[in-house]
Amino acid sequence: MSATSSAATAPTNPADFPQTLGHPRPLWMLFMTEFWERFAFYGMRWALTLYIVAQFFGGDPAGQAYASRTYGAFLALVYATAIFGGYIADRIIGYQRAILLGAVISAAGYFMIMVPNQSIFLLGLATIIVGNGLFKPNISTQVGQLYTQSDDRRDRGFTIFYMGINAGALVSPLITGWLASVVTDTPMVQNYKVVFATTGIGMVISTVWFWFGRRQLGTIGRPPADRDGTKSLLAVLGGSLLAVPVVYLLMAGESSQWLSWILAALLVGVALVMTVQAIGGGKVQRDKMIAMLTLFVFNILFWCFFEQAGSSFNFLAEQIVDRKMFGWEFPVGWFQSVNPVAIVALAPLVTMVWAFLSKRGAEPSIPRKFGLGLLGNAAAFALLMYALTHLVSADNHIPFWPLVMVYVLQTVGELCLSPIGLSMVTKLAPERAVGLAMGGWFMSIANGNNLSGLLAAMISGETGMTVASALKGFTVSFWLLFGAGVVLFLIAPIINKLMHGVK
Repeated sequence: MSATSSAATAPTNPADFPQTLGHPRPLWMLFMTEFWERFAFYGMRWALTLYIVAQFFGGDPAGQAYASRTYGAFLALVYATAIFGGYIADRIIGYQRAILLGAVISAAGYFMIMVPNQSIFLLGLATIIVGNGLFKPNISTQVGQLYTQSDDRRDRGFTIFYMGINAGALVSPLITGWLASVVTDTPMVQNYKVVFATTGIGMVISTVWFWFGRRQLGTIGRPPADRDGTKSLLAVLGGSLLAVPVVYLLMAGESSQWLSWILAALLVGVALVMTVQAIGGGKVQRDKMIAMLTLFVFNILFWCFFEQAGSSFNFLAEQIVDRKMFGWEFPVGWFQSVNPVAIVALAPLVTMVWAFLSKRGAEPSIPRKFGLGLLGNAAAFALLMYALTHLVSADNHIPFWPLVMVYVLQTVGELCLSPIGLSMVTKLAPERAVGLAMGGWFMSIANGNNLSGLLAAMISGETGMTVASALKGFTVSFWLLFGAGVVLFLIAPIINKLMHGVK
């Protein structure tokens, strides 16, 4: 069957999709597309701060603060560009074409960062950022479009999709680390060319997978009728290429303090646009928007502390955690696989718990799930406080197991908040602006990620992380997360009322 005839007979609404394992069949295609994209992202992500210090500072711990700020700015801009990608998909080229174009641009960036030159490295990161902005919000939106608004499988579908994200994140640090040591036969953290080349190949696989699999989506995610042409696609491609040097300039600054103001302004701007659209839809839509934006604020706080994983936690693992076991040293990068391992193991359990409680009318509301996420994150920092106070050895090291359990506790919090947040946006946003709202969700994550880099830089200071600086920073983190979780539980009834029955 030709592509044209296949598209003509393909589903045009969620009810028409064939089902596989109790969910629309395209969910599994999107699952694998996201698996390979996340394989690329996390295969590169674990090495960023370590690489910057090793390559551009000669291994001097004084480079930790710069590396953390750069890492935070990179993650922030990865998510900030999602707002533009969502708008472009909504209004210009559709979700399917946005995903494909973003995948191609991202793949180019992964191969660029192989070059051990700081300017080209930052330019490669900027290219990944622009591509991810087109890819990330729109593939999540496509998942939401597989279900009707009243379909109670929607949250579970997003949790399954979230497992795809984390399955890729699970295997990529293990594979890229192993390949680096085997292929070059030198210390693992020095072999970034192999790491980055492998992630580029993963991004190419993601692109090819979606190219062939998108036919299952039919007309869902196609461009608006008046924009279904080559001219619109070329215009977006040209705009994306022009955006790369702009993002590079944002990445190349000596300090990301000023970037915080830009990101905050962008989030406020998005919130205002969404609010104006919601007001036009009446009181109910206005209330839903207020509820969604309130949860965005708590989302910022969650990710500010969760994303210590790739910065301060990396330096903690490298310098303060005793990683020696049976004559073998556990690689720093492999800690990044603990979180996805825990997600793959715990996501089905969490899904079953929500389903069990739902049948009995006792499933927590969306705000209370968010509150549980914040408290789970707080518990992780409480464990670090205990370890850095009571488990420090004579040579200023803490045992291996507390950091592993920190990742597990953060995972519990993440499963209560992140997939639920994705689903929440598709439920509460105005139908004609779901892509924009999804971009707003990722903009809130962007603000949290940038703050995470600033926090990690403060913890490391000018001379690098110490037991004392880590304990001080992680103690503040605990109290902020714990307080926010308690507040959210207290105001949950108010937010639920604003949601007008959305669960």
